[in-house]
Amino acid sequence: MTPSLRPQLSPLMIEDLVRNALLEDLGRAGDITTYATIGPEKTATAGLNSREAGVVAGLPLAESAFRLIDPSVRFEALVGDGDRVTPGQPIARVSGPACSVLSAERVALNFLMHLSGVASYTARFAAEIAHTSARVTCTRKTLPGLRAVEKYAVRLGGGSNHRFGLDDAILIKDNHIAVAGGVASAINAARAYAGHLVKIEVEVDGLDQMREALTARPDVILLDNMGPDLLRQAVAINREHHSLSAEAYAADVRRVVLEASGNVNIDTIRAIGETGVDYISTSKITMAAPTLDIGLDIVLT
Repeated sequence: MTPSLRPQLSPLMIEDLVRNALLEDLGRAGDITTYATIGPEKTATAGLNSREAGVVAGLPLAESAFRLIDPSVRFEALVGDGDRVTPGQPIARVSGPACSVLSAERVALNFLMHLSGVASYTARFAAEIAHTSARVTCTRKTLPGLRAVEKYAVRLGGGSNHRFGLDDAILIKDNHIAVAGGVASAINAARAYAGHLVKIEVEVDGLDQMREALTARPDVILLDNMGPDLLRQAVAINREHHSLSAEAYAADVRRVVLEASGNVNIDTIRAIGETGVDYISTSKITMAAPTLDIGLDIVLT
C-alpha cells in the first residue's frame, strides 16, 4: 500500500482502549511478579521482533501501552504500520525503567500480534484476487470493542472497509425484506428515510430478487451465497440493465455496485473474484485471522 494512502489512528481514539486493557491486566495489585523480582532502579532495553513473515499493524497501540504505563519509556518504531516484515526482523525498540517495560509488554504485544494478524490475513486474501478488479472487504463481525482498530488493520492489509456500524449505511437484509413486504418496497422505504449522503445496499439470494432490486436502484446489491456461475450471471444482468459494454462496465460509476458474500474463504475467493463482482465481503479476515507471532526480547549488554 502506498504510504500516503495508509490509514491513520488518532491517539484519542486508542487511548481509552489501551488504558482499559492495561487496567484489566494490572488488576488490583499491579504486576507483582515484576515488583517482586526487579528493583525500581533497574533499566532495560528490549526489541519487539517478528518471528514470522507478515504485515505489521498496531504500532500506535503498542506505543500507547508503554507510554500509559510510564511516560519515560522510549518507544522507537523501526518499521511502519502496513510494512511487510520477515522472520526475525526487528519491529520496534523500547527502553526505560525495566519494571515499566515488562508491565506493559503483554498488552502491547496482544494488540500488535492481533492487528498484525488481521492485516497479514487480509493481505493473503487480497493477493488471491490481485489480478481481478474485485476488492476484499470486512464486515461488522469483529471482536467487541475492537471494530475500529480491526478495520484499520484490514485497510493496512490491502482490504476495504464495509460499514462501521448500523448508523453509517443502510444494509437491507433478508429479514428486513420479509417484514417490509419485498425487495423494492424495502429499498423505496429506505430511500424515503435516508439522507442524500447515506448509501443503500440490499441483500438478495437469487437472480429474480436481483432483477427486482435493480428496478428500485439501490447503490449496492449484495449477492448472498451465490456460486461463481450465478455470480457471473448476476454481473451480466447488471451490465445489460445499464446497457453497458463489457469494456465500459468496470469504469462506469453510475451503475449498481455488486458485492458477493457467503462461503468466502482463502480457498474460494479467487474464483469469486474472477466472476466480475466489485467487492467480496468476508468475516474471515477479522474473526478467523491467526495472530502474527511477535516477541519482546530483552537486549543483554
